Amino acid sequence: MDMKITQTILDSLTAQAKASPRLRMNLDLRDSSEDTSQRMLNAIEPGSKVPIHRHQKTSETVVCLRGRLVEEYYDDLERICTEAIELSSNGPVVALNIPAGQWHTVRALESGTVILEVKDGPYEPLSPKDILE
Repeated sequence: MDMKITQTILDSLTAQAKASPRLRMNLDLRDSSEDTSQRMLNAIEPGSKVPIHRHQKTSETVVCLRGRLVEEYYDDLERICTEAIELSSNGPVVALNIPAGQWHTVRALESGTVILEVKDGPYEPLSPKDILE
């Protein structure tokens, strides 16, 4: 399936994120349910609370298509932020590969932020052991 990711699609996803209590909305980009990769657009508004989490079986690639965000890395022993990396569509860092097992979260810095997220393997909901309280 040929799908062009247009500004209209990003605008629609942003409008849905603004209307959502979670202040974020995603769009699955897979061709079918048999596609075991994870590829999605994620519109994230400032104030959206994404728990600090990790993906033990896969790295995660994040590409900033629009807006600005910060990916924060955390240490699991002291549970403190060890690095904050700003991504923006026209800044010095536009994409990031988060290693498997790395504790992280994301914060949108401006309204209209949309990222492309890519992970290996089928979707698995986060288990309690993969969320830092």
